[in-house]
Amino acid sequence: MNHLMETYKRLPVAFTRGSGCWLEDADGKRYLDALTGIAVCGLGHAHPAVTKAISDQAGTLLHTSNLYELPLQSRLADRLCELSGMDRVFFANSGAEANEAAIKIARLHGHKAGLSRPATIVVDGSFHGRTMATLTATGNRKVQAGFEPLLSGFVRAPFNDLQAIRQIANNTNEICAVLVEPVLGEGGIIIPKDEYLPGLRKICDDNGWLLMLDEVQTGNGRTGAYFAYQHTDILPDVVTTAKGLGNGVPIGACLARGDAATTFQPGNHGSTFGGNPLVCAAALAVLDTLDRDGLIERAAVLGDRITQGLRDSLKGNNMVRDVRGKGLMIAVELEEPCGELVAAALEAGILINVAQDNVIRLLPALTMSDQEADEIVSRVSGLIQR
Repeated sequence: MNHLMETYKRLPVAFTRGSGCWLEDADGKRYLDALTGIAVCGLGHAHPAVTKAISDQAGTLLHTSNLYELPLQSRLADRLCELSGMDRVFFANSGAEANEAAIKIARLHGHKAGLSRPATIVVDGSFHGRTMATLTATGNRKVQAGFEPLLSGFVRAPFNDLQAIRQIANNTNEICAVLVEPVLGEGGIIIPKDEYLPGLRKICDDNGWLLMLDEVQTGNGRTGAYFAYQHTDILPDVVTTAKGLGNGVPIGACLARGDAATTFQPGNHGSTFGGNPLVCAAALAVLDTLDRDGLIERAAVLGDRITQGLRDSLKGNNMVRDVRGKGLMIAVELEEPCGELVAAALEAGILINVAQDNVIRLLPALTMSDQEADEIVSRVSGLIQR
């Protein structure tokens, strides 16, 4: 009997070790990892700097709780605020928890502004997590089905549609915030128009709303900037991240500035494990490595190389609707559902993901070589052209 709850439809492989962009199963077969644990292992597997940080900290101190001062947590908060332009950080254990913190900040902000039923605008096609608040905020009925009644306090709009947001502003006075991914990840790597985030910033400023960006997947250098909003000249009021921050160690962060940074007071929110010494040591090693090795800039170069390589290789293929990317968030959208390609890719020795039924999603490591990038192009193109 399998004593695990059946929350995952697992592929028939168990990996026993990893190194850089490669994984190995129990039979010694090697796989090129173009998914990195769903955008988590941005530095690849078994990165020596992260390994050393975890090992050293595990032999020193793992956990004391947030009842006491945590110097490593303060150091990490300082670094993240310097990188982001934010003022303060709350540490959690996952992206969903970071987004929960953001949603709670928005509601407290709304109540303090005199709103009796403060609401947050969220968008179709988004994914924010699987807790009750974050699955309600998510713009995907498959995630929500069976968990009704959903929470109140969310208003939906199409992604990449500023006019829809303006219309909501004209029709209700209960909005307190907008929560959006700068690039839809689970939604199929959908990249908005250049004016979208600046337009949201202006609407929020005009109405006294918080602009909250979910950078759980887009953050930590993946798009070629530390945060995706840094491709523009705006600052959000709240930004969340997780995934690549710990390179596999569970850590989430909710960053805020201005009034949003002081909304939480003692007793408003908390986390037993959030930001403990072990995860903060790992995250600091990640930040050091991203900076020292120029990996954020490298993500932009590698992303262009893979995206253009796929366009060249798949040119004229009638199965392909679009190839698009932002740094190392890359999508090949097909004309028909292609879920079967995940198993075919596994057989071919490469790990991929399929989003929205017909989008091959690639989220490779920032540390791969040019040759490994070209190998991704070759193997993915081979899957589509077979």
